[in-house]
Amino acid sequence: MAFHNVRFPLDIALGARGGPERATDIVTLASGREERNSRWAHSRRRYNAGYGIKSRADMQAVLAFFEERRGRFHSFRWRDGLDHASNGPQPLGTGDGATRAFQLAKIYGASFDPYVRPITKPVAGTVSVTIDGVPTGAFTLDDTTGIVTFDTAPPAGAALAAEFEFDVPVRFDTDRLDIELATFDAAEAPAIPLIEVRE
Repeated sequence: MAFHNVRFPLDIALGARGGPERATDIVTLASGREERNSRWAHSRRRYNAGYGIKSRADMQAVLAFFEERRGRFHSFRWRDGLDHASNGPQPLGTGDGATRAFQLAKIYGASFDPYVRPITKPVAGTVSVTIDGVPTGAFTLDDTTGIVTFDTAPPAGAALAAEFEFDVPVRFDTDRLDIELATFDAAEAPAIPLIEVRE
């Protein structure tokens, strides 16, 4: 298995449905109180690309993409129509005078328990970085890990931030496409499930 650094057809992805899920165990005690446990540190996204199929050409594009990925075997990039950008500068870290590599991340929420989501598939050419608010181009980006590496270590105490767009690493969650040829120029696939992967 491998990660294929290619994006699912964008025009089809924009018509899809889906979003994040979590795994929470809830136990109700004899007193009626609850004990809750979050089993995952990070949410996992699921999508159904079947809703984005609007024509026979769309279905042929998905069929070719599916076959090249060997069904569930290889993962790939997916553009989440709702959540695909940092929406402003996101903290990248604080310089210590020695560390050069920093992981891109997006923070959700601010008041109670902010969630820090590692971003591993940034879109090349969209990442801008600042050191103490001053833009810099003295860095390299690995667009398959989301690691930003500065040419020289930022000085101790320097506030590092980044703005970016990103994709979600996913794979097909089926080894079978159930395709219906509705009319001459139309095709329907009731479900094309995709699931986020951690690699």
